[in-house]
Amino acid sequence: MLEKDLKKVLVSQEQIIERCTEIGAQLTEEYRESVGNVLFVGILKGSVPFMAELIKHIDLPIEIDFMCVSSYRGTKSVGDIKIIKDLDRSIIGMDIVLVEDIVDTGITIKRLKKMLFDKGAKSVKVVALLDKPSRRQVEVEADYTGFKVENEFVVGYGLDYNQLYRNLPYIGVLKDELY
Repeated sequence: MLEKDLKKVLVSQEQIIERCTEIGAQLTEEYRESVGNVLFVGILKGSVPFMAELIKHIDLPIEIDFMCVSSYRGTKSVGDIKIIKDLDRSIIGMDIVLVEDIVDTGITIKRLKKMLFDKGAKSVKVVALLDKPSRRQVEVEADYTGFKVENEFVVGYGLDYNQLYRNLPYIGVLKDELY
């Protein structure tokens, strides 16, 4: 039923799982020496399906936490971020892996990285399912990226339009007339 609202499927569920396997192996290698000091922070709500898949492919004991940050209204990033839910613990001296659904304008990621360093993080790396570099407004890049996408309105696998379509098991492009 949801497929009728899409122009096309951009990234299949199989491709997402394969890429999570690859990124998980890279993160396992990178943080092998940091066992007990790594915190994966998912940015709610969009990162949940991606983070759930990604952490299955990390062969280390890790901790997870979540932040809820708002910077969108409808289809537009409004540029100002609002912290709705902050971390539940201190992160002083910890290696943080920030898990995002998409890096779009870059404003949210840049501000979150600064905030996490200000809270005492030892390091902050960004893992994003999608990267949309054509929309970047500030200099920032994800350290690990699943897929680069063009400037189309994407939904699925956590990404939404007005809180809908997050439950699609793949990434698709929403039909123009729906937004």
